[in-house]
Amino acid sequence: MISKLFSPIKMRSLLLRNRIAVPPMCQYSAVDGFASDWHLVHYGNRAVGGAALIIQEATAVCPEGRITPADLGLYEAGQVEKLKQITTFIRQQGCIAAIQLAHAGRKASCSVPWEGGKQLNEQSGGWKTMAPSAIPFSEEERAPLAIEEDGIQSIIRHFRSAAERALQAGFQVVEIHAAHGYLIHQFLSPLSNKREDRFGGSFENRVRLLLEIVQAVREVWPADLPLFVRISATDWAEGGWNPDEAVKLSVLLKQLDVDLIDVSSGGLVPNVRIPLGPGYQVPFAARIRSEAKILTSAVGLITEAKQAEAILEREEADLILFGRAFLREPYLPLQAAAVLEEEIPWPLQYVRAKLK
Repeated sequence: MISKLFSPIKMRSLLLRNRIAVPPMCQYSAVDGFASDWHLVHYGNRAVGGAALIIQEATAVCPEGRITPADLGLYEAGQVEKLKQITTFIRQQGCIAAIQLAHAGRKASCSVPWEGGKQLNEQSGGWKTMAPSAIPFSEEERAPLAIEEDGIQSIIRHFRSAAERALQAGFQVVEIHAAHGYLIHQFLSPLSNKREDRFGGSFENRVRLLLEIVQAVREVWPADLPLFVRISATDWAEGGWNPDEAVKLSVLLKQLDVDLIDVSSGGLVPNVRIPLGPGYQVPFAARIRSEAKILTSAVGLITEAKQAEAILEREEADLILFGRAFLREPYLPLQAAAVLEEEIPWPLQYVRAKLK
């Protein structure tokens, strides 16, 4: 009997060879939004290692949407070429290349983490940030500019154009980043969205931006290719975005032909208490899967093959995203197969090292 973790799953025209995926994890190694050989080797290693799906890190849809000046971007035609080299190699290994399209909103214009991750001013290479309301992420940061309606429409067009370039670059899945306190999440949460127009106030108004972005992307993204959305299921803060709203949103997203909800949590406000533990976000993925009747992926302190197998056996998620575990071990799927006593193909160049 094949394990759940190594069973294939079909999404539209794509067949994933197993349920193991690499989630988007920023490398902060781009120059002016352009990918480099670091990205080729980083993602290529994990494709060789047996992952079924690799979701490229948060890729900004416009320059001011970058978290840091070292973020990837897909806002100009020249950025396609290197990405196409990367997706070609990934696909040659039998892996599916996905990309997460993002806008950081008020959490943009920061230094890279190993240089402190603090907000940069314009004299230090930063830029003015934007958000649904002029509320900074933390007391130490400058207040962002509240986006006018024409600015919102421009952002929707940026997502649409980036999706078109993603297709040109050879990606087969697009994921829209609506989690972790970045721009779309800022619109979703009443803690960061104090608008009084049609993009603020009620649940229906707060989810409007995301729904309009999804519609715009679906207009240019082929009907035979999947579309994912990553959400934070909760802000872990009183009065914030919560799991009930996450389920309601997921129902609406399914109606707009979204194929999978990538379920994470947090990131909107600092200094919240999160009950960290193995698989601590899995219950959110399980609830959305059950109540919204849509595929979900689980992520967050999932580190071992048997742990992942149990999540799938209990039908709490459909894909398992190994995050930091993949940073530690690019060939994680090959090791997981040995643990679960599965026989899977090894790269021919590596067969002499195959685990017994």
